[in-house]
Amino acid sequence: MTWLTLAIFLAVYAGMAAGRWPGLAVDRTGIAVIGGLAMVISGAVTPEAALAAIDWPTLILLFALMILSAQFALAGFYDRVAARLAAGRVGPALLLGLVVAVSGLTSAVLSNDVVVFALALPLARGVWGRGLDPRPFVLGLAGGANAGSALTLIGNPQNILIGQLGGLDFWSYAAAAAVPSLAALLAVHLAIVLVWRRRWHLAADSLSGTAPDMGRAAAVDRPALIKAVVALVAVLVAFSTPVPHVEAAVAIAAALMISRRIETRRLLAEVDWSLLLLFAGLFVVTGAFAATGLPGQALAWLAEAGIAPDRLAVMAPLTLAGSNTIGNVPLVMLLLAIQPDWSPAALTALAVLSTLAGNFLVVGSLANIIAVERVRSLGLVVDFATHARSGVPMTLAGMGLALLWFVV
Repeated sequence: MTWLTLAIFLAVYAGMAAGRWPGLAVDRTGIAVIGGLAMVISGAVTPEAALAAIDWPTLILLFALMILSAQFALAGFYDRVAARLAAGRVGPALLLGLVVAVSGLTSAVLSNDVVVFALALPLARGVWGRGLDPRPFVLGLAGGANAGSALTLIGNPQNILIGQLGGLDFWSYAAAAAVPSLAALLAVHLAIVLVWRRRWHLAADSLSGTAPDMGRAAAVDRPALIKAVVALVAVLVAFSTPVPHVEAAVAIAAALMISRRIETRRLLAEVDWSLLLLFAGLFVVTGAFAATGLPGQALAWLAEAGIAPDRLAVMAPLTLAGSNTIGNVPLVMLLLAIQPDWSPAALTALAVLSTLAGNFLVVGSLANIIAVERVRSLGLVVDFATHARSGVPMTLAGMGLALLWFVV
């Protein structure tokens, strides 16, 4: 049974690395769900054990925060932010700096994936309408969102997972992550400026398609936006007190769903159900793998070899390689399954480094993939090499500064 469990585990993580199983139209979420079901069907875990392996508080917290982000989206907040950014009468380099800063700081409290999904299209249309090449600004949007999301424990899915499983204090983590996160935002800006400094404006052969019709920006629903801001403040206050975070977030999400203006189904339609299912499937897969005893043996071997994953010298290359192959969420789940007793300092470094590593390649984070796919509908192609020219230097610089901060 151990070998069958190991085979299923390896098949799932190989699929995570490739993005799909060869010859099949099964994406990462499907692979995680099928892998979890296979563990139950094969007898590797009982149905009861599979349900117990899922960290429900983490999933519930993630769901509640998605509802909060949905409230901002449906209030027209993201459309207005994108319109204001694109209309700013500043030079390209300064405009890029504003995009990086706004996407980063917004992602710190509203989740990087949601921010990129909401801002990518209106931002690309806006800068294109000014005669600028949208691609460096799309790269800045995704890179800034990843770097900024490292600032808090609610900025991205892997940080939510680490914060919940590790029991980290919200503001203590933010204090420790502030310097590397802000330094990484600066690295994102400088890397893109250096790569694109002579190519801000559109070239005749650089884009397919014609500039899209901008139309009129959607009006902001002020009452809905005020409700969203109040809910965000309530979340931050709750995370600053001994009040149970999950229960507080759920109560706030429930309050948001009670509305005379926004139908509940519209809020629920904004929830990333695929991501929640991916989490659930991976919890079952890694739980079954941990039950074999193999992770404990691997950890003992790594300790004897002096390459324990909670050491910075090991963690940095491991997160860089893992985040750009199997993905940062699966990587974090795997590392916590292999070694569950991380120190708060090590968990903080893991959250920051695994997040910053996602900027390296276009496949390194879901935010990158979302940005690229969203603007493809406009005829904008941000291919692997185009992303890597900016992504590689911004990541190496950001991670290098983060390592220096954690060592000193």
